[in-house]
Amino acid sequence: MLRALSLAKYLPENGVRVDVLTARNAPAVGRDATLLQQVPASVTVHRSWTLDLPFWLRKSVKKAITGGKGKPTASAAPQAAKSSKGGNPLKRLIGNLLLPDPQVGWLPFAFPAAVRIIRERKIDAVVITVPPFSSVKLVTRLRKVFPTLPIVVDFRDEWITTTLDLVSFNSNEKARRVAYSTEGEAVRDATAVVLVTEAARRELQSRYPKVAPEKFLCIPNGYDLAPPTSASAPRLDLSSQKKIVLTYIGTVYGSTAPGSFVEAVWRLPEEVRSRLHVRFIGHIEAPAYREQLLSLGDTIELKGFVPQSEALAAIQDTDYLLLITHDRINVAAKFYDYLGGGKPILGAVHPNGDVRSLLEETGAGRWADVDDPQAIAAMLTEVVDASAPMPQPNYERIAAYHRRPIAARYAALLKEMTASANPNPQEKVRS
Repeated sequence: MLRALSLAKYLPENGVRVDVLTARNAPAVGRDATLLQQVPASVTVHRSWTLDLPFWLRKSVKKAITGGKGKPTASAAPQAAKSSKGGNPLKRLIGNLLLPDPQVGWLPFAFPAAVRIIRERKIDAVVITVPPFSSVKLVTRLRKVFPTLPIVVDFRDEWITTTLDLVSFNSNEKARRVAYSTEGEAVRDATAVVLVTEAARRELQSRYPKVAPEKFLCIPNGYDLAPPTSASAPRLDLSSQKKIVLTYIGTVYGSTAPGSFVEAVWRLPEEVRSRLHVRFIGHIEAPAYREQLLSLGDTIELKGFVPQSEALAAIQDTDYLLLITHDRINVAAKFYDYLGGGKPILGAVHPNGDVRSLLEETGAGRWADVDDPQAIAAMLTEVVDASAPMPQPNYERIAAYHRRPIAARYAALLKEMTASANPNPQEKVRS
């Protein structure tokens, strides 16, 4: 939810008064109370209850049902979907009770709370950021109560083409029908639909050809560190180092499955592999992924979840930042933190995805096809041997992805919508 945090942090600088509605007892991989210190005093935070299970209990249930297996990668997902039509009946039963997703238990509390806040606080515009994708149901429910209220649905991840298969607990035919219906209603009733990548914008717009194209907008994610420059960026000198440190930061799950990377490391000659030290910082979704990583022995270090401040500090304490994604459309938020960190990125990515395009646009690193272990191994070998230069960073393009200018773009959108809905707008937009 760092996107929501960044909007709450920077929108007030742009004349937007911010109220936030969130769940009081939301489950999470980990909790980082220090992030609350970034919320300005002017922001009012409202909390409501949710019926969602605690994170540890939800993961225990999921493990018992799935046997600890990870979601298939992007290339394997279509075949996996075909072969699992029968599926585990218990998983199907539980999954079908929790559609569109397990966080649907927040809606009975979130909707009346939202109505009350909009009326009492005289809200001028609403931004609903997802996932959880069940929250998009609030668009249509609020539209029935407030026919002219500007409502933005903000998709941090594209849902149906990618996330449903790669990440979602339930991706059977019923789940897909519910997703299509829920998303379609939200697109119909929202004032604007914001996506964080151009690929996601094009994908969603193509699903709704009868909807005005200008309704679909791209406002990307960003980073919070001071933008790196040619003067501030750390100099990489590996000549005297025995070990070259690669650091991966973020959750390991379906779209970031590490199997091809692990295979690539095993393909390396011993003299090359022995010089690598690979750190994974973050939650590992499935035992199968943990077992794959641990098979690398002394090459791997699993540090688990840490607060954001520690994760950002780890960016400065590494030689290269490791990125793994099988997703063609979505770009993980950590990619932008990587950009802000100024360290070179090694990406095992979808060859036709937006991550590849961003790497090439910013010159922030090099990439290899995530489904090609041989290509990944070649990239790692070049890094260890220093046999090929890294791209030259484009610091002007990297600076464009700082959260402050991105929030200013969001503020301009909210003010434009509010002005159209209200011929005599208030001095400050309330979101």
